[in-house]
Amino acid sequence: MPLAAPKRLLPVALACLAVFALFLAVAGPGHALLGLSSGPTSLKPVDGVVAFPAADLADGKAHFYAVDAAGKEVRFFAVKTQDGRVRTALDACDVCYPEKKGYRQEGDFLICINCGRRFHKTMVGDQRGGCNPSPLASEVAGDVVRVKMADLAVGAAYF
Repeated sequence: MPLAAPKRLLPVALACLAVFALFLAVAGPGHALLGLSSGPTSLKPVDGVVAFPAADLADGKAHFYAVDAAGKEVRFFAVKTQDGRVRTALDACDVCYPEKKGYRQEGDFLICINCGRRFHKTMVGDQRGGCNPSPLASEVAGDVVRVKMADLAVGAAYF
């Protein structure tokens, strides 16, 4: 009778898989319970600029944002590197942008979700072209990071 137990476990295993698949379908692939980002933070422009607290970047992780610019949702990210510099880039590149997948972070690297290319976070904002995250101008003013809507509108072509 040792073979009887696996036959009884099969329906239970299939039911567990179905519940997990339903969870992923409802929660989405970026669900926080899975340890992944829950999506970009929406920003609203004020006087032609979007701003967010510079303190949010103290953890050294890429933080993703979205704003309506030129009639499109434009996504970008910001990361503070060990040298204290705040770096910003569109969540898109010159090569893979038609796929609209953007980047994710693994440790000190940003990875193109479409092609898998890896970029050290110290390259963000400096490298242009290819599959590099497209640089986005920003400034730190006091305790906030500011990005001009005019620069985001130019980046709308990627979205």
